[in-house]
Amino acid sequence: MRKIILTIAMLVQFVYAQNTAVSKEEQYVKSLELRVAKIVTPLGITKKKKLAKVQQIIVSQYQALNTIHTARDLKIKEFKLAHPRSADDVKLFVADVESAAGNEIADIHFIFLRDLGRHLSATQVDAVKDGMTYNVANITYKGYQDMLPSLTDDQKTKIWNWLVEAREIAMDAESSEKKHWWFGKYKGRINNYLSAEGFNMKKESEAWQKRIKSTAQNDPTKTN
Repeated sequence: MRKIILTIAMLVQFVYAQNTAVSKEEQYVKSLELRVAKIVTPLGITKKKKLAKVQQIIVSQYQALNTIHTARDLKIKEFKLAHPRSADDVKLFVADVESAAGNEIADIHFIFLRDLGRHLSATQVDAVKDGMTYNVANITYKGYQDMLPSLTDDQKTKIWNWLVEAREIAMDAESSEKKHWWFGKYKGRINNYLSAEGFNMKKESEAWQKRIKSTAQNDPTKTN
């Protein structure tokens, strides 16, 4: 009798675990579909079949990236647990796993852009990239131009090219935090470049913040 009860309990736990896994997967898919809808809607696609195809391409890309990132993190976690005191071995293993994952991501990145390009214009593809990276490239570029009105065309071009490079990497990152981290890294590169060009970035930033504050205070549409 006791064995029967234990067997039933184990079966109930198994079914519960399965249902929980399905529920989480369904939630993930739903949230993913909502995220992709926000990216695709501004593209102005009127043909339903084309719209559905583009949405599916982007959803599939997110799912593929998630699979790679999850497998990478699991391998690293398991290795660290198995080798808690081998710091050098862990470092080498992590580098190898991240390199392999990076190669996989590079492959699907190329295929993703190729597939999008079959249905969208170059401008629309860029809009998808912006959507996947919270439009940080454009916001940051506008910020640099507002902060430094004296930027030359060559300087603007260099800044924009770095932000585009950051966007290309960030769109494959596993989280919002990681996406922003990549832009932060490239902003550091941009700031170093601008400092070498003669800009005092600390003073320029402080002056810009004062201008923003002054504009907000003098805005007649602002209510107290």
